Amino acid sequence: MTTTTASARPGERTVGKSSPGAARGPRRRTGRIRRVGLPYLLLLPALALELLVHLVPMVIGIVMSFKELTQFYIRDWSLAPWTGVDNYRMSVDFDAPVGQALLDSFLITCAFTVLSVGLCWFIGTAAAICMQDAFRGRGLLRALFLVPYALPVYAAVITWAFMFQHDNGLVNHVLHDQLGLTDTPSFWLIGDNSFVALLVVSVWKGWPFAFLIVMAGLQNIPKDLYEAAALDGAGVRQQIRRITLPSLRPVNQVLILVLFLWTFNDFNTPYVLFGKAAPAAADLISIHIYQSSFVTWNFGAGSAMSVLLLLFLLVVTGVYLLLTSRGRRSTHA
Repeated sequence: MTTTTASARPGERTVGKSSPGAARGPRRRTGRIRRVGLPYLLLLPALALELLVHLVPMVIGIVMSFKELTQFYIRDWSLAPWTGVDNYRMSVDFDAPVGQALLDSFLITCAFTVLSVGLCWFIGTAAAICMQDAFRGRGLLRALFLVPYALPVYAAVITWAFMFQHDNGLVNHVLHDQLGLTDTPSFWLIGDNSFVALLVVSVWKGWPFAFLIVMAGLQNIPKDLYEAAALDGAGVRQQIRRITLPSLRPVNQVLILVLFLWTFNDFNTPYVLFGKAAPAAADLISIHIYQSSFVTWNFGAGSAMSVLLLLFLLVVTGVYLLLTSRGRRSTHA
């Protein structure tokens, strides 16, 4: 059996036809690889920096917490003897001086965080609600409210440190000399008043962030809800209680979590306001760990305290997210 093939005429080119699926297949695979791989490629620099800046130091800190790392092993910390969980046992031994001091610092930090976060949220929410309706000068007031948040932390805290001075500070000048509210000028940077001074500075520089977030959340609430509530006879308080706060619940859940983490881990404010040795009334756990590490030169114990703090924050954050997610599911149900 013979097969006859028609030959091309002179001057004509033979064009071979391929099936459309054969050419489209590699193109689809190439396009799919590009779509899937491009996001990871764009995220690669951020992942590399996250690895170098956070993850690697975190792992090193965890390893250091199991070592007796003192000033004698600063040159080569890997030569420090392995102590196991002794640093953790010493940190949670509340009958010993180290554990008792850590517990006191933890309780002070909890009280400070609750008060600071609560006041920041309340002031920021109240200011955002007051700025919800349009009026002349609203833009200027919004800009002024954001000034504490826009200022650098060190500049703001140093300014407050001068204002809290005993002899020539503005706070004592107003409270004692001008208003006569105190019998004698108060010491704000030492003693029990240091907790009040730290709280004032934290709230002053923190509430504009709450104001900014809540103000953005208010823009998503339809005006029709307020108009319908007003027609039904609801007053301002009832509108805030029944419309504003329930509508802001998702925003407030994220806002409170962020404020909690920022405030509980705040190191810059007490360090700039009081220096390396904070008063006992304002001994936040961040500055306490710093003193345990860089003042007493016991980096092993300081690392163990840092790991315990990290575990506490992870547990609190996980419980908070679990409770808020259950609350959202029950609300939608």
